[in-house]
Amino acid sequence: MHDTTLSDGWQIRPLGVFTHGIYPRGEDGWLPASVPGHWQQIPELANHTGKVVYRCRFGLDGRPSTDTQDRRWLRINGAFYYSRIYLNGVDLGQHEGYFAPCEREVSGLLQADNTLLIELDCPEERDKLSKRMITGIFSHWDCMDPEANPGGVWLPVELHVSGPVRLSHARCLTMACDDRFAQIRFDLDIDAAKAEIATLRFTFTPRTFAGAPQVITQRRALRAGRQEVGGLIKLREPHLWWTHDLGRPDMYDLTVEVRLGEVVSDAQQFGFGVRRFELRGWTAYLNGVRFLVKGNNYPPGDMRIATMTRVRYDEDFRLVRECFMNMLRVHAHVDHPEFYAAADAAGVLIWQDFPLQWLYDQHILPEARRQVRAMVRLLGSHPSVAVWCMHNEAVLIENTADESLAARLRTYATGIGFNWNRDVMDTQLKAIVQAEDPTRPAIRSSGELDVPYLRKGTDGHAYFGWYRTYGTLDDAEVMRRRFPANISFVTEFGAQSFPNLESSRRFIREPLDAGAITRLSEHHGFQAEIMGHWIPWRQARSLAEVVELSQDYQIFINRYYIDRLRACKYRPTGGIVPFIFVDAYPAVLWSVVDYWRVPKRSYYAMRMAFSPQYAFCLFHPRTYAVGEAVELPLFAVNDAQHTVGGARLVARLCAPDGTALATTARTLDLPADCLPVEADRLRLIPTTPGRYALELELTGVPHEVRHVYEIMVR
Repeated sequence: MHDTTLSDGWQIRPLGVFTHGIYPRGEDGWLPASVPGHWQQIPELANHTGKVVYRCRFGLDGRPSTDTQDRRWLRINGAFYYSRIYLNGVDLGQHEGYFAPCEREVSGLLQADNTLLIELDCPEERDKLSKRMITGIFSHWDCMDPEANPGGVWLPVELHVSGPVRLSHARCLTMACDDRFAQIRFDLDIDAAKAEIATLRFTFTPRTFAGAPQVITQRRALRAGRQEVGGLIKLREPHLWWTHDLGRPDMYDLTVEVRLGEVVSDAQQFGFGVRRFELRGWTAYLNGVRFLVKGNNYPPGDMRIATMTRVRYDEDFRLVRECFMNMLRVHAHVDHPEFYAAADAAGVLIWQDFPLQWLYDQHILPEARRQVRAMVRLLGSHPSVAVWCMHNEAVLIENTADESLAARLRTYATGIGFNWNRDVMDTQLKAIVQAEDPTRPAIRSSGELDVPYLRKGTDGHAYFGWYRTYGTLDDAEVMRRRFPANISFVTEFGAQSFPNLESSRRFIREPLDAGAITRLSEHHGFQAEIMGHWIPWRQARSLAEVVELSQDYQIFINRYYIDRLRACKYRPTGGIVPFIFVDAYPAVLWSVVDYWRVPKRSYYAMRMAFSPQYAFCLFHPRTYAVGEAVELPLFAVNDAQHTVGGARLVARLCAPDGTALATTARTLDLPADCLPVEADRLRLIPTTPGRYALELELTGVPHEVRHVYEIMVR
């Protein structure tokens, strides 16, 4: 039993049409290729879209095995998007899907010298309103270079040797747990050469804590051929997996073996954590403990996802944890396997989207049904994965920067009226997921509006203050008061900003003339007209001023939402998940961390707004008139699971010239996981126009809070 990774000697050839596995044997027309990788990383193929063929020649230590008990398997772990495999001239069949592994038995086909061909097609989705590839954001998104193509063999290609019984996949789910035991459900994908009596052996070895391994065995009768084998086992005195803010993310190394007598025929090894996650309504509970979800949306860590490594993911999760986030929403894609391992270790929950983004052709339904099941089985053992979501914004959107009346009306119509993607396909996918994994919540589609007496919504998206499809912050106030169900669990809000000046200069030329702006809009995500609707960035005298203006506005918008959602903690808000955390490529986007992992000022502002103990003020951020009274209620809240005593809240209200108009101070005891409490209230009656300032400080807590609210008076 062993694996061989085919990592050397790969070549690639761009094609107009496939020729059924028959290609020139010489070197002419072939280019060196890296596997894993994407073909657009090769300079000669930087703009290629469509069809290629990969070739790999490899030997088997000079000769194939003669052991008739051995079986050999070719496994392609991930390839964008349609593939067909040929080994030594034999057609092994086709496969669709970029994240689901493709495995074929090749026991009788291997020779001393072998040639593997992979025909691969990743076309451009030209009709954005009727897409056919289940690639999510990789084929249609406003946070990716539209000319980028993800095509390529992006995960390793392996040769695996097993005994007569192949264990191709194993998944474990926590059905119930407490301090005494955990009930674990297992699901195994098995291929037996003939009918056998096998022993299933599960070894749970503590990874993050001291303790003896626990070994559990079961005997099963296997029939010949492929089959799914499942059952229940019991783990004694489990160490539970917690998010980093609630406890320790304790993990086991789990080895699942299929034994024939005393001989291991095949095995799978993976990390496993014992935990139970629930959404009661839209309030989250982990292992029975209520907590407020605070997180962000996560794109691919890199537009070229094959280049991501565990080290890079660990750095991202360090920034996530330091920002007091406990959940990431994997936005409309399945990420690299190392991402999920890093999330498990970091103690960060994952809201996992299926790779559906906006609208699709009805012909994809059978393939979507197959692939959604594959996703749930592939990722189900990860304790970090907490929520399944079938689709992101199943409404008609072609270009988010198009704010014409016609485009907005089409979006409204598909959001409110009948929509095949949402009402038929997503409903079926949700049912499949619920049957396949009863331990996790399943969401039909993200961003469904809740309309009283008409339809029940899901998680909310709130781009008031950015997209005119949503409206202004005045409209946001109306939404919050009259339709509170839409803020039960908010998974998107924000505004674009430029990266810090040093990072911006790495891909933005100065001055910001018409040509530079066009380039940013076409290739780097910048929504110039939309930003111009909210801030006067075109009047800026330098790139540095644009950076400052845009980040100021992003800080303002993010704090506006976070303050109001924290004020509604559990009444009804259970989750606060802005958009987005990091850039997948050099861009001007909604991120708080740029492509080079340099935090923007808005990252530090968000970290303060997500502080476990937080003080804030709620007032409508409009321009007030001289003599108009402005009520300034001051709130404090504690999200930690322990009481914080002796917190000191100080507020200073200052006139435009800096003169202190009022000062108040309060000492507070904040109960564990408390609702926000109104600690004090100030009242401003401005006598002169200008910019007033409310300075807030919360000290005597582990992470002190200091920030300033501006009040404009004319």
